[in-house]
Amino acid sequence: MTVAGKRSGATSASVKWQAINWQAAEQQVLRLQIRIAKAMRESRHGKVKALQWLLTHSHSAKLLAVRRVSQNKGSKTAGTDGITWRTDNHKLAAVGQLKRRGYRAKPLRRVYIPKKNGKRRPLGIPCMIDKAQQALHLLALEGEHEIVWGNDVTR
Repeated sequence: MTVAGKRSGATSASVKWQAINWQAAEQQVLRLQIRIAKAMRESRHGKVKALQWLLTHSHSAKLLAVRRVSQNKGSKTAGTDGITWRTDNHKLAAVGQLKRRGYRAKPLRRVYIPKKNGKRRPLGIPCMIDKAQQALHLLALEGEHEIVWGNDVTR
């Protein structure tokens, strides 16, 4: 194991999905979201941007984003790439893929859902990695959202 691996606790390959301390990950993300909300309330927009960058690059936020995407109702529906994250190893590999550098969204899978009047409604289904990227960035925006809409979490 490398020195960097020892400092961060363990490498992602050695950590089992079941052994992740979800409460600690949620606490760390919540702490950053509260700091984002506080900086937003104080109109420190540079600090908000820096904290959002910190949150989107944190391992805990990536874990929570993958968990949210892989445990929701649409997790069994694959996008254009045909990939679904069913096993723990797939989920851990997905956490390692959540990077901004070199990321390009894949095209949506188009499905048509029949309506009661006989017409069909179009629906675009993104790939799992795109869903996880969206969930990760949503975590960074939630702290800012709390201040804008009046649900201040820091009080």
